[in-house]
Amino acid sequence: MALNLRRLGYLVVLAEELNFTRAAARLHIAQPALSQQIRQLEKELGAELVVRRRTGCALTEIGELVVAEGRDLTARVDAATARIQAAVQGRSGRIRLAYTRSARGGAVDALIARYRERFPDVEVLAETGWTALNVAGLLAGRLDLAFVRPPIEEAGIVCCSMEPEELLLALPEGHPLARLKLVARERLVGEPVVMWPRENGPGMYDRTVEQVWPNGGFNHARYEPDDEQLLRAVASGGVIAVVPAGRARALPMPGVRLRRFRGPTPTVGLALAYRPEHLPAAGQDLLDLLYEK
Repeated sequence: MALNLRRLGYLVVLAEELNFTRAAARLHIAQPALSQQIRQLEKELGAELVVRRRTGCALTEIGELVVAEGRDLTARVDAATARIQAAVQGRSGRIRLAYTRSARGGAVDALIARYRERFPDVEVLAETGWTALNVAGLLAGRLDLAFVRPPIEEAGIVCCSMEPEELLLALPEGHPLARLKLVARERLVGEPVVMWPRENGPGMYDRTVEQVWPNGGFNHARYEPDDEQLLRAVASGGVIAVVPAGRARALPMPGVRLRRFRGPTPTVGLALAYRPEHLPAAGQDLLDLLYEK
């Protein structure tokens, strides 16, 4: 036997009012029509649900049980309806997202927190990589969106730019330049530098070198895989590093001093990348939120 959910809803409202006239008014139907619907429900169930009285009505014991079950059923139907409507509007489902190591915290984490709050029914499957790995994931269809450090040259990848981030100079605490508040670029010519491998993010690597050593003098000394290891290398002495401000400040390292550059301020870009033909509706909501004022 399949219950009529609309009639169950009518009974729930009647149980709250215990008066056919008031319940009918709430339901925007005529009182005789409501009475007929309740009788049809009683016929379907084979049991009396409501005791009619001159001044109102009361529920039978079976009626109380049906109302309790009816409230649960209608609540679940309402929730399912909302989920279906959200899916139709692109506000449920899932997105496969990749962070980039150099941009964790700050604007990126704040954006994803806002997205999770706005669209709680969307499952965010997140991982952390670096620009080249994230672009490869987008091209392979393994990712829907990814945070990257532009410029990105791969065809078919669209980048939505975020606020650029200042680059800071990381120095061993005993380095002579650590005594300065602002460091001129020419003071870094020939200084041994620790960097992450260029293939991790060619665009960011080249932009960093071009801004900090515009006239040459970049002296690469060693590679480390990420910003945390760069800062550890600086702390051990013998090398300097250039690190995005957000990541550098989020990873305080004993023995390391962070200094700003004398103008012009070097910056590195940050973008949310995707392939338009493979962007799910829930992913478009994240892009819209990125530019929401």
